[in-house]
Amino acid sequence: MTLATAQVLAQGAAVGAGETAAFWVLGPLALVGALGMVFARNAVHSALFLVLTMLCLGVLYMAQSAQFLGFTQIIVYTGAIMMLFLFVLMMVGRDSSDSVVEVLRGQRLWAGLGGIGLATLLVTGLARALTDVPVAAPLNPWNPQGGGAGGLGRLIFTDYLFPFELTSALLITACIGAMVLAYGGKGRGPKLSQKERANARFRSSRPSPLPGPGVYATTNSVAVPALLPDGSVAPESLSELLENLPADRLGEDRRAVAGETAAPDPHALTAGHHEESPEVPEQAPRADGNGSNNNNGHETEHVPSEEVRQ
Repeated sequence: MTLATAQVLAQGAAVGAGETAAFWVLGPLALVGALGMVFARNAVHSALFLVLTMLCLGVLYMAQSAQFLGFTQIIVYTGAIMMLFLFVLMMVGRDSSDSVVEVLRGQRLWAGLGGIGLATLLVTGLARALTDVPVAAPLNPWNPQGGGAGGLGRLIFTDYLFPFELTSALLITACIGAMVLAYGGKGRGPKLSQKERANARFRSSRPSPLPGPGVYATTNSVAVPALLPDGSVAPESLSELLENLPADRLGEDRRAVAGETAAPDPHALTAGHHEESPEVPEQAPRADGNGSNNNNGHETEHVPSEEVRQ
């Protein structure tokens, strides 16, 4: 090796201040993300740590003049594939109780420190680019040293074809292993017949649907319990989701059905109507020829009382 060649290699191996700062900021973050991905107990946290590692590696690729590889790492792997994995984990692998508590303690402090470090890296990089860095020449896409897509693809499918295909086979094997580990314990045991599956489904449960409100009753209100064919009250007909559910009146409904107390008149008028005509006795409505109620040729509108639950 001549002296001139040694000087050229020494100049090429010289590391600038910006590259050093990028390495010492992104390197520890990538290492922390890799360790967090391995040791995290929650699958969502593990995926987020892997996203952090991929972002740091993408920036390091671009700092090493591998622009195509860096953008591919960030856009394709981090922005598309890992986000898809993260969405699937959030939908099927996350407990609903985790959404109301902070399960990753200290995340705000570490997020603040990471944000400050990334902001410092961005400011220093922009300051250096706007001051003493000359404008770079256009990249040759067929030059593998410049990070072009053409040169990188040629190297992959010529010199590194066997490692590339071996990596693909390794990824497929990892997917199959994950499926075996996830579903290996399911589906074992004797195969049940249709009758056995039906008996297991209806065991210790109600075989018929719950009665709807107002069934065999005088009203269709959701606040009134249904009546069974024998005349008893069905408590399960009342919905538990109603906030103003008159559950305390369920005993009154049972006594009214049993005849212990007088049942409210469903045709009773409101208090205002009673004040206007208190002496008018209650008469049964007559049906005219058209089947409608008629009182001296005029229709009478019955307004239910607020106390009568219909």
